[in-house]
Amino acid sequence: MVHFPLHPETPTDGQSLEQLFAGRGVDVDAMYARMKGLMEAEGLPYGKRTHTYNSRLAQELGKWADTKPDGYAIHDALYKAYFVEARNIGDIDVLLDVARSVGLPEDEAREVLEKRTFKSEIDADWTKSRQYGVTGVPTFAAGGYGVVGAQPYEAIEELVKNAGAVSRADNAP
Repeated sequence: MVHFPLHPETPTDGQSLEQLFAGRGVDVDAMYARMKGLMEAEGLPYGKRTHTYNSRLAQELGKWADTKPDGYAIHDALYKAYFVEARNIGDIDVLLDVARSVGLPEDEAREVLEKRTFKSEIDADWTKSRQYGVTGVPTFAAGGYGVVGAQPYEAIEELVKNAGAVSRADNAP
């Protein structure tokens, strides 16, 4: 996983979606309805948010969690906190609660967030995402091909086929 700086200028306490999309002709309610439909089609929960929050610290926490046994669970918990519960994932107390909820040691998580011990790893991810020309999340890339945004299974399957992957069924004797 490579992290991407989606709206890194967002203040710590967040910004309303109306402010974020002001002057761009975005219908926030229509955008929500579209995403809700896409998520439901994939069996994923999706709540109605009114704000966007800065994800930088959440990315640093996630990078740290990846170094821990079973730390991968934090990614689903962060998704739920942000996209289902509309919580501020830029707030250290919220992030500590999320870490605790998946069994990660709160004292270590607090140290990671306060000392920014995974800052350089996220800086490197942001540099790499810019080099690849990533413009949105999620972005899936393989073999020089890519797709951006929430995609159906078939789009990801096509991506890996274009990149040269061969299915196990095609390889069977």
